[in-house]
Amino acid sequence: MDGKLLVERLLKYAETFLSLNKNDRDYMRNVLLSRFGLYEAFEGEAEVSDIAKMDVPDALGEEIREYALENGLADEDSAERFVADIFGILTPMPSVINEKFEEIKKSKGAQPACDWLYALCVKNGYIQKTAIARNLKWDYQDGKNRLEITVNLSKPEKNNKDIAKLLTAPQGKKYPKCQLCKENEGFEGTATHPARRNLRTVKVKLGGEDWFVQYSPYAYYDEHCIAINEKHVPMDVNEKTPAKLLDFVDAFPNYFIGSNASLPIVGGSILNHEHFQGGLHLMPMHGAGYAKMYRSEEYPDLEIGALDWYNSAIRFEGENREHVEAFAAKVIAAWKEFSCPECDIINRTGETRHNAVSPIARKIGGRYSITMILRNNRTDERFPDGIFHVHPEYQNIKSEGIGLIEAMGLFILPGRLKRQLEGIAKILCGEAPYDAASLEDKSNDLYVHRHMIAKLMAEGKAKNMEQANRRCEDYVNKVCAAILDNTAVFKKDETGKAGFGKFMKQLSLKEI
Repeated sequence: MDGKLLVERLLKYAETFLSLNKNDRDYMRNVLLSRFGLYEAFEGEAEVSDIAKMDVPDALGEEIREYALENGLADEDSAERFVADIFGILTPMPSVINEKFEEIKKSKGAQPACDWLYALCVKNGYIQKTAIARNLKWDYQDGKNRLEITVNLSKPEKNNKDIAKLLTAPQGKKYPKCQLCKENEGFEGTATHPARRNLRTVKVKLGGEDWFVQYSPYAYYDEHCIAINEKHVPMDVNEKTPAKLLDFVDAFPNYFIGSNASLPIVGGSILNHEHFQGGLHLMPMHGAGYAKMYRSEEYPDLEIGALDWYNSAIRFEGENREHVEAFAAKVIAAWKEFSCPECDIINRTGETRHNAVSPIARKIGGRYSITMILRNNRTDERFPDGIFHVHPEYQNIKSEGIGLIEAMGLFILPGRLKRQLEGIAKILCGEAPYDAASLEDKSNDLYVHRHMIAKLMAEGKAKNMEQANRRCEDYVNKVCAAILDNTAVFKKDETGKAGFGKFMKQLSLKEI
């Protein structure tokens, strides 16, 4: 690998896609030569004709990686960090990013500004577009509602106990304190902390506080963004949260924004740093209709309804931001104190709170829309992982907590399922033997699916691999719908309907 030629190729790439000013070319060349351990530049005409055709930086990233390994600049464990370091050097400084973003936003609008930043984050390798494209994706139309299902091949599976530990983990002993902290921007990375040299963010004020917005490298959906508090403070959805969400949609009317519930089991995977998630994508829940409509005497201008959705959610809309914000705060406060033992809802045990909400905001023309998903994280002897968590019979498909994104109907299933579902399909169509005894061995990769396999086999063998794959997919579809039913604090039975009505009355709402 010719390092001097690689430097010229990188300079051309940065000029084409990363806004490198030609006046900075010589300076940047010298910086790259230094990073590559070189003391002279390429002479002659460098071959760079392929650069303009690059949709993603993967090929260049591989060239950097190979050069680093060949020349002792990195080993296998640090090679990816070296690649991120080089692309981070080529990416404009955060101040330049913010100035350019605001310039585009003021002259053209929020979406063109977001398009520019998103494209840059793809081109500098922070958003891993190629890896994302390998994820398996499909839709499931379940009556009036639709679910989106993905098998994520790059996201590690976590469990509720690991997530809960983050809340009490010692703080201040590492830098950055967590993967969301603002200090990640430009961080080189370590063996235990991902490289963020090529991360770029933009500033935003939410609720009078300093926040910033970045894109997710995993990008579960279109322009998946994360809004993050500049202070390392725990997640806490409270009466001040609606103002922050509405400030966001005022600044970014092109995006939805939402918060995970701020409790273990029903919250997201990072509870020790306040953040929201949003983006351009319309989630399946956004398309759900109303099951019942209500009226508020206090806020008669608001359209309020209980969603016809799997879990228990309230949506309200109106043009008066002050009224939407105030009613949202009222719902949050009321739900914290609400109990309905017949529905297994108890708001707290001693000092331990169990009720929380996942609020989601949108701006549709001149109307503000907020959806509140009601959550409860109680456990008992029947369901030690959570009464409103994924029930045991479905944990072979999904064992992690159901956070904001999945509660809205987009499932992010663990990458292991690609391999395991293929194995199950082979058994169903006879390409692999069905040995029930061997499936009882915990070391068997399909052990967790033994009951699923027995059920599918009892329904009969598949004619071929295609039919077997369809049956596996259909099984997963039904499990995902059942998981969302598990998370509903008010079930669809008479007891649940009565409980939901009780809460709506507590909000002084009248059914219409």
